Amino acid sequence: MSFEFVLRIIGMVVFGVVGGYWGAQLGQFSRSQFGLYMVTFALVGALAGLILTPFFTTRPVRALRALLGRIAAETLFASLIGLVSGLLIAALLSFPLSLLPAPFGDVLPFVGVLLCGYFGVALFVMRQGDIMGVLSTVTTRGEGGGSAAWSRLNRTILLDTSVIIDGRVADVARSGFLPGTLLIPRFILNELQYIADSPDGLRRQRGRRGMEVLSDLQKEPNVLVRISDIDVEGMRDVDDKLVVLARQLRCPILTNDYNLNRIAELQGVSILNVNELANAVKSVVLPGEMLSVNVIQEGKEHSQGVGYMDDGTMVVIENGREFIGEYLNVVVTKVLQTAAGRMIFARIEEGVEKEKTAEKKAK
Repeated sequence: MSFEFVLRIIGMVVFGVVGGYWGAQLGQFSRSQFGLYMVTFALVGALAGLILTPFFTTRPVRALRALLGRIAAETLFASLIGLVSGLLIAALLSFPLSLLPAPFGDVLPFVGVLLCGYFGVALFVMRQGDIMGVLSTVTTRGEGGGSAAWSRLNRTILLDTSVIIDGRVADVARSGFLPGTLLIPRFILNELQYIADSPDGLRRQRGRRGMEVLSDLQKEPNVLVRISDIDVEGMRDVDDKLVVLARQLRCPILTNDYNLNRIAELQGVSILNVNELANAVKSVVLPGEMLSVNVIQEGKEHSQGVGYMDDGTMVVIENGREFIGEYLNVVVTKVLQTAAGRMIFARIEEGVEKEKTAEKKAK
């Protein structure tokens, strides 16, 4: 039995009693139809209570919860401080305002409460970033490392389905490069479950991998993960919901989806792209530097060999095809940044190629 059904029954009884009382009052003017009036109004009241009770009990509460769920925690905190400050100022002004002659002395204290409360909330929400900075400074003076703890609680990062399935977010968060609360909305979790239940084996495996990544994140003591029932009305596409929610919460989206990245940037939403992070932390090499690379496969062009650095950067080696399976000392000739990542072109160190060729001939 749901709570809303119980409230409907209570509302039906209360409205039925009130309707019967009104019917009894009206029935006093007509003694012959006293019972008819009382029964009719009681039934109408009971029906009205059964239908209308949720509209002024559970429905407003749900709407208020949904509204508060879309507001960031720092905004709610700043609003509360602003409201309290505004009411204190209004209380100080109410006494001198009440001494004014009527009707000003009766009206102006109430108007002052409304204006001071409104301007207090508006001012503190507008300057919430400065307020959080002041609080973090005070926390830092009181306790060592307090600023870092506050920043972790203060920042919210939305996670996309693609980055959860990718799995690298767990390692990045574990390393401490994602300070803040990782927020997973319920519709993202539902999409992940839908993928995990897919009849396609590959999609099902990816969805289950995403579930395992979320489980690992929740077990990490230094990673704050929150699953929220927050939703966006009027949107059916998950990416659209994520972008609108990020704009409402004023927080970035962590993703590796190229299309979502572009759509979010066009709408002014901050994006944290895992692929861009991976490219940014790759080793930086300059033309002329020496590298030791294992040639593992052939290149696209004739006589080219291909190897990879420890961070996954591709190294294309001129005349390296003959040395597949061997480690070579190569000299970087060119570094090319492409949409797929960074590529390094190199040539075999002078003297090494001749030495390797001579060894092969001797064998």
